[in-house]
Amino acid sequence: MSGSGVDEATARLVRGVLWPGFLGRTAPEWLLRELDGGLAGVVYFGQNVSPDPAEVVALSTTLHAHRPEILIGIDEEGGNVSRLEALTGSTLPGHAQLGALDDVDTTRAVGAALAARLRAAGANLAIAPVADVNTNPANPVIGVRSFGPTAALVSRHTAALIEGLQSGGVAACVKHYPGHGDTASDSHLDLPRIDLDLAALEAEHLPPFDAAIAADVASVMTAHIVVPAFGDAPATLNPVPLRRLRDSGFDGVIISDALDMAAIRTTTGSGRGAVLALAAGVDLLCIGNPSNLGPKQGATTDEDDYLEVFHAVCAAVRSGELDRGVVERAAARVAKLAASVAPFGAERPGPVAEHLNPVAERVEARPFADAIRRVVRVRGDVALSATHLSLVDLRDRPTFAVASALDPFAESLSERFAVARVAAGAILCEDEAPLTSLISTIPADHGVVLLADRLTEGGPQRVAVDTIASLRPDAVLVGVGLPLADADALPVPFIDCLAASRASADRVTELLTSSHGEHHQHDQHQRNGS
Repeated sequence: MSGSGVDEATARLVRGVLWPGFLGRTAPEWLLRELDGGLAGVVYFGQNVSPDPAEVVALSTTLHAHRPEILIGIDEEGGNVSRLEALTGSTLPGHAQLGALDDVDTTRAVGAALAARLRAAGANLAIAPVADVNTNPANPVIGVRSFGPTAALVSRHTAALIEGLQSGGVAACVKHYPGHGDTASDSHLDLPRIDLDLAALEAEHLPPFDAAIAADVASVMTAHIVVPAFGDAPATLNPVPLRRLRDSGFDGVIISDALDMAAIRTTTGSGRGAVLALAAGVDLLCIGNPSNLGPKQGATTDEDDYLEVFHAVCAAVRSGELDRGVVERAAARVAKLAASVAPFGAERPGPVAEHLNPVAERVEARPFADAIRRVVRVRGDVALSATHLSLVDLRDRPTFAVASALDPFAESLSERFAVARVAAGAILCEDEAPLTSLISTIPADHGVVLLADRLTEGGPQRVAVDTIASLRPDAVLVGVGLPLADADALPVPFIDCLAASRASADRVTELLTSSHGEHHQHDQHQRNGS
């Protein structure tokens, strides 16, 4: 597969800095051949993960058999973002919930639980935590994936999650350097820009990454964002911020965010972007998820996506455009990391896991229910006496970062109610007639639960809540987005979850089915720091 004109030594070198995704729940032949030829590893996405844990282990066993020291990475953050629980919704607290709770011991325990789950699946690198400081409430892709809006809060929880992950034998990958929190667009769909000067960036967005370095984080993922303070190139392709990262004392692996994201795909292209990223200082190239759009917007295969990057890098090395020594140093860092993580199926932890906590291997399926109860806030009487329920979803489609259209709220509520799910997000507009018509079709004896993630005053979801409340004042609103400063102004009872996860959904189900005599006073408390 090395291709015409590419010597095997160069091909093997280049494979050592590539990290592709693939289609299916078994390894395709092309992937196994590339592993035999020195491929650095793979990234699991939700479509690779079977609901049968034995199938996931079998997949990992096959990959490790072809190349024992590989990096198998997973986007596993808890809360909204999970690949291992993509079919059910995460049972672990999300970053915003952990930040609101502000108990670093709990955050560290969540990191250990994530590590145990990854190791059980045969993976050894968590593409987490998110160190972005969400200073822009309109941020479409970070939001509740962030620990919060201040550098100090995000810094201490970033460090704690890293400690939990790496004490469990799994390498952490902190993201998205130099900070995706002030963006107003999604790099999966566009090339975001952050117009902050260097002083503001240093004060508000870089401290969590410095905290991660102090916590000996194994790897850092770049952001596909333009920061004019660093120049016109996206950070992934820009030597200026990556040099700053190295100057901060980081000597681990720098990983690109996925090269199939529109921020790269529609500007330089994945192949050219890969060459520029390596030249800028990236060590490991995440090629992306072929079940999304792919570099050719769906008109491609997983192997095609991989080969576009592979051939581009090989050609740049062969021509001398890309210094061979740069690729050799990158491959050496990647190999060192792969050798350091806990061996698959072995009891003896590697150097990253020298403080492995054996208790983490026996983490229960839903061990953080108390933390969820403490962080979910309730305003008003939310219990429903109905046996049938209409779940009106006011949200837009999930982002590619979440990568799942599953609604864990419908699944959880269905265990206690006969649920009819009503997708209303697409009809929210200035004209209220379609929404009014839709709500009028809900039977009077149905309980009504509204699901929203963007409840800013004057926004379409907030306007929709006001409209629905005038028709169904008995409705209950469930918020899964950023916390509201003006929750008391809402016209209906409110459950504030901070995550669209199975853990949150189960708490909502519990609250909705409680007797009217129970008011859950302990849920009325102010979250720490809120």
